[in-house]
Amino acid sequence: MFRKACLKDIDRISEIYDEIHTEEEVGRTSIGWIRNVYPTRKTAEDSIHVEEMFVEEIDGQIVAAAKINQEQVPEYALATWNYPASDEQIMVLHTLVVSPSVKGSGYGTEFVKFYESYAREQGCPYLRMDTNEKNMAARALYKKLGYTEVSIVPCEFNGIEGVRLVCLEKRLTKTGD
Repeated sequence: MFRKACLKDIDRISEIYDEIHTEEEVGRTSIGWIRNVYPTRKTAEDSIHVEEMFVEEIDGQIVAAAKINQEQVPEYALATWNYPASDEQIMVLHTLVVSPSVKGSGYGTEFVKFYESYAREQGCPYLRMDTNEKNMAARALYKKLGYTEVSIVPCEFNGIEGVRLVCLEKRLTKTGD
């Protein structure tokens, strides 16, 4: 089940961030995030307060979360997009996280499909997102789901220096994807 996150979800979302930071610190994954820099509990709190955080809940347990809105980060202006859409036509997926304890169960794919459905309902046929160049698992997933890597933008991103930000996009069809 997908739903907008509420204040009671902050602890679990923050816990997933911590699980991912631990996986990165012990070398089991490479996302490019840094504990206490990004993402943090405040990342979740801020997104919930503006009602842009969504969660995926299975049997009463949050397994994934992401922010969804129409805000394109400033670095997107440096990307070479295939579709020069207006801001009103674009929906953006930010900071998709899936608990490492359920990795490989298809929850990331389900969340992206929810994001696409939500964008369609909001009248946004153009989808954009980003990931760190180091995050090969996310890049492979997005490619499998029909997203095109349009640019890699060197930048400082979310307080992390030396990021090579992979910008991705997809155009939704009227009949589904």
